[in-house]
Amino acid sequence: MTVTTHNLGYPRIGAKRELKFSLEDYWKGNSTLAALEGQGAELRQRHWQEQSGLALAPVGDFSFYDQVLDLSFTLGNLPQRVRGLEGAALDNYFRVARGRSAGDSDCSCVHAGEMTKWFDTNYHYIVPEFSAGTQFKLDSSRLLQQLAQARQLNVKAKPVLIGPVTYLWLGKAKDDSYKLALLQGLLPVYVQLLEELAAQGVEWVQIDEPILVTELDSAWQQALVTAYDALSKANNVKLLLATYFGKLQDNLALACRLPVQGLHLDAINAREEVAQVIARLPATSVLSLGVVNGRNIWKTDLNAVLAWLEPVHASLQSRLWIAPSCSLLHVPVDLASEQKLDAEIQSWLAFARQKLDEVHTIAGALNQGRASVQAALDANQAAVQARRQSPRVHNPAVKAAVARIDASLGQRAGGYAERAAKQAALLQLPAYPTTTIGSFPQTAEIRQARSQFRSGQLDEASYKKLMQAEIAHCVQEQEALGLDVFVHGEAERNDMVEYFGEQLDGYTFSQFGWVQSYGSRCVKPPILFGDISRPRAMTVEWSTYAQSLTNKPMKGMLTGPVTILNWSFVRDDQPRSVSCHQLALAIRAEVQDLERAGIRVIQIDEAALREGLPLRKSQWAEYLRWAVESFRITANGVADETQIHTHMCYSEFNDIIAQIAGMDADVITIETSRSDMELLDAFDDFNYPNDIGPGVYDIHSPNIPGQEQMVKLMRKAAERIPAQRLWVNPDCGLKTRGWKEVIPALANMVAAAKTLRGDTVA
Repeated sequence: MTVTTHNLGYPRIGAKRELKFSLEDYWKGNSTLAALEGQGAELRQRHWQEQSGLALAPVGDFSFYDQVLDLSFTLGNLPQRVRGLEGAALDNYFRVARGRSAGDSDCSCVHAGEMTKWFDTNYHYIVPEFSAGTQFKLDSSRLLQQLAQARQLNVKAKPVLIGPVTYLWLGKAKDDSYKLALLQGLLPVYVQLLEELAAQGVEWVQIDEPILVTELDSAWQQALVTAYDALSKANNVKLLLATYFGKLQDNLALACRLPVQGLHLDAINAREEVAQVIARLPATSVLSLGVVNGRNIWKTDLNAVLAWLEPVHASLQSRLWIAPSCSLLHVPVDLASEQKLDAEIQSWLAFARQKLDEVHTIAGALNQGRASVQAALDANQAAVQARRQSPRVHNPAVKAAVARIDASLGQRAGGYAERAAKQAALLQLPAYPTTTIGSFPQTAEIRQARSQFRSGQLDEASYKKLMQAEIAHCVQEQEALGLDVFVHGEAERNDMVEYFGEQLDGYTFSQFGWVQSYGSRCVKPPILFGDISRPRAMTVEWSTYAQSLTNKPMKGMLTGPVTILNWSFVRDDQPRSVSCHQLALAIRAEVQDLERAGIRVIQIDEAALREGLPLRKSQWAEYLRWAVESFRITANGVADETQIHTHMCYSEFNDIIAQIAGMDADVITIETSRSDMELLDAFDDFNYPNDIGPGVYDIHSPNIPGQEQMVKLMRKAAERIPAQRLWVNPDCGLKTRGWKEVIPALANMVAAAKTLRGDTVA
C-alpha cells in the first residue's frame, strides 16, 4: 500500500540565480561554453540532491533557456535562418531564443523567435515555428546526457517531455498550413525517443499534455487519441500523462481512456474531479494527484488534504502517487535562505524545497499513519490557523471601501473623441508621436546604489541625489534623441510590481524569492498576504522632478491593478477579484495625485491582463468583467485633458480585443515587432477606437533594429489603423538593455517617425 512520491519539475535558476549569471557571462563573452555547461551540470546535481527521498525525480526539466525551445531542438525543428551558422548547437539555440549568441556581432545576428506566455503563468516560452514542409529529426543528446548524469548520481530518474499534441498546439504555422497535419511526421520521432530512453533502462517517462485542461475541438481530441495509440507501441517504457493548471472537464473521459500507464491530475484545481477519474481509470493504471500547490507559496493545510486523500489511498493503495500540482518552476527555491522576511509571515509560507517536505509528510502519514508525522502535522496546523486568524490579514476600512465601489468610478467625463481633441490642444504632439514604455537601462551603478541604500551603507539623501542624477541623464538623452513624450527612466525601481508592493500595506517581500520569467530574466513576486491600502504617494516626487527638467510631456509611470495581482503570489483565502478591486482603489489614488501635481500623461501598465484569463474561454467573461472594471476604476478619476496610456506585452490578445477597447485607455502600446505586426490582424475585423502604439523595437533581443525595418512595420500598421491614431514606441521597457544598444535603436526609431510623417504630408 506504499504511496509513490515524485515531482513534475524543479526550479532551474538556482537558489542564488547562478544560472542567470552564468548565462549572461557567456553571452557577454566573459566565460566559455564549457564553463556554462559546467554550471548547468552543477545545478542539476544540486537540484537532484534537494529532491532526494522522492521515489522518482524529474530529468530533462533543466534548461538553459526554455523547455519548449529545448524540445524544438530535440525534434530537429530549427528555423531555417539558423541552419548552417557557425558555433556549437547551444549557440544556435541562443540565436533562436534571443537573436544572437556569444561572439555574434550586429551583422551576424538573426531574428529571435516569438515569445509568449506559458498557459496562464508569467513564464515565457519560445514559440515553435511550423510550415507545410516542416520535418522532424531526433537529436536526443541533451536529454540522454542529463539522464547519464542522473544515473551516475544514483538518481531514480523520470524523464520529462512535453507531449506531441501540446507541442503542436503551442506552435505557429508560418504559412497557411494546418499544424495538426504535422502529427503523423512527428509521432515516429517521439516513438524513437521513447525507445532510446527504454534502452537506457528508463521505466517511467512523464509526458505533459496540459492542453487537456483547455477547450479542445474534435480534431484536437482525436489528435490525442492518434498520438497515444502510436506512443503506446514504444517498447518497455511506461507513460505518466501529466495534466495541470486546471480541470479536465469535457476532456476527462478522453484522458482516462488514453493508452498510458498513469495519469497526473492537478488536485489543487481539479479536486472535485478525483472521484470521477478514479471511476473511469483502468484498474491497472496509476493515478498521480497533485496535492501541493506548485504555483503559490502558502503552506498546504496538510490535515485537510489527508482528510480527503486517506480514503483515496485506501481505495487505490499502491496505484496512488502524490506530487505537487505542477512543476515547481513557478515558485522560489528555498524559504530557508530568507533572513529578513517577517517571521510571522514566513511561518505561513512554503517554497519549492518546503513543498517537497510537505509531499514527504503526506506520504509518511499515508504509509505509516498520521502518528508517525504528528509533530510536522501539528506545526503545520498551528501555522495555518495563525494565518487565518491574524489581524494583519484583515482591514475593515479597506473592505468598506471596496463595498462602496459603483459604476461611476469607472467612467470618464467625455468620450474618446472629445478627450482626444482636448489632449491634442494641450500636448501639441506631431503625427506619429514617439515615446518609450517607461524604463531606461538599469546600470550597474544604479543597482549598486540601490543595494547600498537597502543595506544602510548609503543614506536617503545621498540615494535620492544619485537617483535624481540618473533621471536627469535620462531626460537629457531623450532631449538629444528628439522624443516627443518623455519618461523619467524608473532608476529608483527594482521591479515594476515589487516597487509598488513595497509601498502598499498588505504586501511583504522575500530576499531570495526569485522565479524565472524567461531565459536569464528572473522576477521576485511580491507576497500579497492581507487587505491592500496605499499609505502615501509612491511616484509623485520622482515624476514631478523629471517634469521640472523639460518642457516636453513627462509620463507618470504606474503598474496597473490586474498586473500587480497577476504578478504577485496572491492570497488564496478570498476571490482574486476582491484583491484586484483593493489594488484598483490604491492605484486610483496615485493617478489622482499625479494629475494634481501637474502630470498630464499617465501610463498604467497592464502587461499581465491576458495571462490571468482562465484556460477555458467559457470562463473568460467573468474574469474580464472584473479585470477591465478594475482598470477603469484606476484610470478614470481624472479630467479629459489628462491622457491615459496602458501597455501590454508578449500576449496574444486578438480574441479579447473588444474587452481591451472597453478599457477605454486613450493610448495603448503593444508588442508587435517579434510577431511582424501579426497581432494587428485583430484590427482587420475590429474597429479599434482609440490611439495605439504597435512596438517596433524588440527590447528582449540585443539586436539594434534599423530605421527601414521600423518604417516597414509602421506602414503595415497604417494599413489597418488611421495614421493620426498611431504612436511609435518600443515593445516594452528598456530596463534590461544597455545604453550602447538603446541610443542607436531609439535614434533609428525617431528617424523612422520623421519618415512616416512625410508619408502623412504626401
